[in-house]
Amino acid sequence: MKDRLRVKVGPSRLRDMMEFKNIPHRRDRAIEAAADEPIKADYRINDNARLLHPHVQEMTVVGTEEHPQPDARTIVLKKTDGTPAAWFRAGQFVSVRLMTEKGVSSRPFSLVSSPAETKEGIIRITVRRKEGGLVSSHILDKLEVGDRVVVSDPCGQFFHDDIRDSRNVVAVAGGSGITPFMSMARAIRDGVEDFNLTILRGSRTWDSVLFREELAEIAGQTDKVKVVDVLSDEEHEGTEHGLMNTDIIRRYAPEEYSLFICGPEGLHRLMDKVVEELSLPQRRVRHEVSGVPAAVHEERSFHLRVIQGPHEHVMTASSRETLLTTMEWAGIRVPSRCRSGECGFCRSLLVSGEVFIPEHSDRRRMMDKQTRRIHPCCAFPVSDVVLEVPADDMDADF
Repeated sequence: MKDRLRVKVGPSRLRDMMEFKNIPHRRDRAIEAAADEPIKADYRINDNARLLHPHVQEMTVVGTEEHPQPDARTIVLKKTDGTPAAWFRAGQFVSVRLMTEKGVSSRPFSLVSSPAETKEGIIRITVRRKEGGLVSSHILDKLEVGDRVVVSDPCGQFFHDDIRDSRNVVAVAGGSGITPFMSMARAIRDGVEDFNLTILRGSRTWDSVLFREELAEIAGQTDKVKVVDVLSDEEHEGTEHGLMNTDIIRRYAPEEYSLFICGPEGLHRLMDKVVEELSLPQRRVRHEVSGVPAAVHEERSFHLRVIQGPHEHVMTASSRETLLTTMEWAGIRVPSRCRSGECGFCRSLLVSGEVFIPEHSDRRRMMDKQTRRIHPCCAFPVSDVVLEVPADDMDADF
């Protein structure tokens, strides 16, 4: 018989072993003696996470700001429960969801307020009427003080980043594309952001210039903000005349800068050529999402079957409307944010059928293309379609 290993255990070690052995017994006694009520505890890190990244923000219209342009209005929203609104970076957007005559619809709007206002629960969006636009018309014609809307957390990468961007930013804005730069200017004025901003604001006429007085006032308060107006349809003293071009940018741009572009699709396509002429590295060029181009196919109708968890819906889809719009009008709530193919919140599985995706809106990863994942916000049906979509992440009762 082999010799056994003999280990000498001192009194202190023996007590430690007995203590360890008795842990389960002490735990069971503590559980039996404790109250059966849920443990209530607040952790600061969790509170901060909920504040910065809320699931949704329930907000109330508390005011409106009129503009000289009859087709534009700024809507002032405040958290319904009185808590601070989610902090954002100047240049980001939120998705606003509200009840329209066609059901629940959502649209992205750039924030025009300073991030400093979030401490009072306030955010501001500026809405300009879009021809045939369901949501913009509803907001301008029917939304009133006291009405409630649901707002997403702040989204998007269209903001100044010290690591990525130059300290000097040249902002090219077309029409209502001035809105994210309005937020940047206010943030610079309030000391929230610290960079030099030169805004080249493109408009058709002097009377159509949005935020003309507001930006002039900010430019008078800080030398970090400069504004140059470029008018395409008329000449006016103190402005540039014509379309935005390479010469105008070179005239006002510093030696080193980042170029931020926001406006309609035509402006982005024009600026693609200008960027080549400027020989700017791509890391110094930022495009804000510009909406989905119109479908290029003739109007046809197809069958659309939508699978959402255990539920299935069948409807008629038009080749002139995106799959996301069709689903919303049929009363199906689908997660969405940018509605331009960029963010991926509406990412869905194309089970069968074919869709048309405009080239400039197709920002899917290569793997998504190979596995037939699409973004319904910028996909138009060209055949009967079966689509598997995720559950809504901004669900709220109206």
